[in-house]
Amino acid sequence: MKKNHSKIPGGQLFPLCLGLLLCTALSAQNPRYVDPALDAQNLPTSGGGLGAGGSDGQIIRFRNWSSLYPTREIRAGNYTLALPRNEQDFSDFRYTVNDERFSLDEFMVRNHVAGLVIVKDGEIKLERYGLGNNEDSLWVSYSMAKSATSMLMGAAIQDGYINSVDDKVTDYLPQLKGSSYGQASLRNVLQMASGVQWNEDYVDPNSDVATYPSRNVMELFRFLGNKPQVAEPGEVFNYNTGETDLVGAIVRAAIGNNLATYLENKIWIPFGMEADANWAIHGTGGGERGGCCINANLRDYARLGLFAMNDGVLPDGTRVLPESWMADSTTPSQGSAGYGFLWWLQGDGTYRASGIYGQGIYISPEENLVIAVLSAWTTATGSEYSAHRNGLFEAIGDTLR
Repeated sequence: MKKNHSKIPGGQLFPLCLGLLLCTALSAQNPRYVDPALDAQNLPTSGGGLGAGGSDGQIIRFRNWSSLYPTREIRAGNYTLALPRNEQDFSDFRYTVNDERFSLDEFMVRNHVAGLVIVKDGEIKLERYGLGNNEDSLWVSYSMAKSATSMLMGAAIQDGYINSVDDKVTDYLPQLKGSSYGQASLRNVLQMASGVQWNEDYVDPNSDVATYPSRNVMELFRFLGNKPQVAEPGEVFNYNTGETDLVGAIVRAAIGNNLATYLENKIWIPFGMEADANWAIHGTGGGERGGCCINANLRDYARLGLFAMNDGVLPDGTRVLPESWMADSTTPSQGSAGYGFLWWLQGDGTYRASGIYGQGIYISPEENLVIAVLSAWTTATGSEYSAHRNGLFEAIGDTLR
């Protein structure tokens, strides 16, 4: 069915406003829009993925990652997992933050949303785009890629390339023998609890996450291996993107192949993703970054959530992940009640893949619900942005229950 839209400032499309006051409020917040037809001629020539929040260049960077950084292709196949449309009217939908109610239109503007799709019982209940994006736009995942890397480690265990998560990191990366990672297990790094020092401060230009050598994996090994151990492995949670790049390197070493190829053959093609995607790599010709930067379209991110919610089983019944993998992945770790094997846990049976600047896949197995949202927050993290996203997810679950 053709959707009824009206133009708002900047040319962005939104459903018809629900009255003059709402239209005025949205217009006052200056909804962002960048014409994708002009992306190629306006590609950013400076800065990096942690900067330029709120600028047009941020939007262009997020949907043109492979034009700016080295990536490896993830190809889709001939089969596409159908997501039938059974769209619901959300015009009266409201969510609550600090006792104030907000509409879906307000969420799209306030949280700088590039795309939002709700899949309930395998059907699309709502699909919306902003910032100039459409159904074909690719968008960077940032740390949502960590959750995909976790599932690929599960696949490697299922395929017999890795024995168990209790193996040592150095069983697969002997380059780290004698380093701070010498006693860390795969379980420890999956739970971000190696005990190795790391600073993930996105606003500090001198932090580890801002300065570590992400474009050369051997330099990455040296950088991480030379950092001091400040806690016993398994005891303390410390969010660490460099450590999840190690998880990716472990999987690559175990399978003897690229992560993009493995993802393509184990999940992307057989589960039925609709479009080609790509994954950032450690420099030209390097391996994929386990902690960052798959670039895919909105509906395929939702399908990735469906794959997780389906316990890693393909539509034809083939099991890709071990039977206990998703249960183990979504069990709180010793170091954090809110974190499993590279998945964020909400304590209510729901779990999430999350990336900075507002990328997220929300999964509620009990409600058979997946929500994927892509955004361009003006800051890497933000409590107000998070509060609105949390309020939205909760209210959607209540509305569709």
